[in-house]
Amino acid sequence: MTNIPHLHQLIPHEQPMILVDELVAVDELTVHCRVTPSRTDLFFDEAKNGVPGYVGIEYMAQTIGGWSGYHAWLKGEVSPIGFLLGSRRYQAHCHQFDCDVMLDVYGEKVMENNGMAVFSCRIEQNGTLLATSQLNVFVPSQDKLDEMLK
Repeated sequence: MTNIPHLHQLIPHEQPMILVDELVAVDELTVHCRVTPSRTDLFFDEAKNGVPGYVGIEYMAQTIGGWSGYHAWLKGEVSPIGFLLGSRRYQAHCHQFDCDVMLDVYGEKVMENNGMAVFSCRIEQNGTLLATSQLNVFVPSQDKLDEMLK
């Protein structure tokens, strides 16, 4: 997918909160991103020599943000600000994500209505399932966002 902007241009985050590295594939219902945790990451735990497993929720959320940003980009719009409302059944099959090992993060839209959406997500390492969850997200209209920021 070389004809689209870099993932960091599609999500409305700034360093050091940009955690996901690459948008691999995206379509109407699905998204696939990659991240390779490193020792310079904001959430790196030196004592454990890795990134805690709970950070997977943010990997998933930023992957969804890439999906949303891509679809805004297709329409010539700015990437919207979205909110992670919650997760259901986050299950990490590991305590941490090891450094310098690439992770594949997948999201699939289950439903969307009036800015609210539900995505089924998973994280894999070389085809081995490491974490799963269902994320509930919200992208407000610009008017609603302006109202929220007042």
